Amino acid sequence: MSIRLTPGKMAGLKAISDKRGVIAALALDQRGIIRSGIAKAMGKEDVDPSVVMEFKELVTDGLTPYASAILHDVENGLPATKRRHNAGLMLAYEVSVIGGPPPRLPKLYDNWSIRRQKEAGADGVKVLLNYSPFDPPEVNNIKNTWLERIGDECRANDIPFILELLGYDLHGNGNNLRYAKEKPEMVIRSVEEYTKDRYGVDLLKLEVPIDMHFTSGTSGFKGEQAYTREEAKGYLAAVSAATEKPIVYLSAGVTNAEFIETLELVAESGGRYNGVLCGRATWFHGMEAFAKGGAKALNEWLQTEGRANIDRINQAVVKAEPWTNQLEPVATR
Repeated sequence: MSIRLTPGKMAGLKAISDKRGVIAALALDQRGIIRSGIAKAMGKEDVDPSVVMEFKELVTDGLTPYASAILHDVENGLPATKRRHNAGLMLAYEVSVIGGPPPRLPKLYDNWSIRRQKEAGADGVKVLLNYSPFDPPEVNNIKNTWLERIGDECRANDIPFILELLGYDLHGNGNNLRYAKEKPEMVIRSVEEYTKDRYGVDLLKLEVPIDMHFTSGTSGFKGEQAYTREEAKGYLAAVSAATEKPIVYLSAGVTNAEFIETLELVAESGGRYNGVLCGRATWFHGMEAFAKGGAKALNEWLQTEGRANIDRINQAVVKAEPWTNQLEPVATR
């Protein structure tokens, strides 16, 4: 059964997609990650927000000719949105709580609304939710209610609601065998919950349900096995089976080569996905080039290594399916 979309939501998804109906988008809404990354490369404790803004403007200008869309934040990314060429625009709506202690309750900016994001040129609104089905019910009830409000706000403004789901380890740092074994259930149960109509989500931005470092038979395998390659493919197929909504995968800080191998495994699994919203696997090493050589060095890096990174990802998403295979517009009278 196809999912129906209102005209505004349909137009928004088309604006962030390529001609095939696949989303080959660049994520540049990271805030603290970019600020701390540039500062570290400069040998400093911190940098001024204007430095982050300049980095985002340069990356946007250099790489959006090869992306269907870009995701920015409203703290440091708004000036860069003017340099996105013909790429579609998504804006992040949430205050970043990445890396905080559980339960990582979500928060919105006090001076932004969906209406204002749409007025700022957004074709879609992205919200990140740190979610674990293993959290106490009272915690997840707060998160679910919060998302219901955002879904209704997106419906009222007829704009796509893009939900980014990130799981987290309730008992550690996530980089361990125990959490790797929990991850498939965490991701699949999260998709099952937020595909429900009550939330009004139009596009799911997901981490893959496996950790390649714990997947035997992959180049990233580190020696401790949480699942075999075949089991991993089963989990990847299970994600797409859990929803009819469009799915894009995020790179979650892995290297370009690791992300490419992950996308190849998704394709092998037979599981559907509709594109990528990829950040650090594309531009991560550009932070060091910028920190050490300024705008000139970053522009040179973007036209060489950065361009090569995004080209490799674009080649991989050739195997992604158009979201238009699943969706149809609401009939108008």
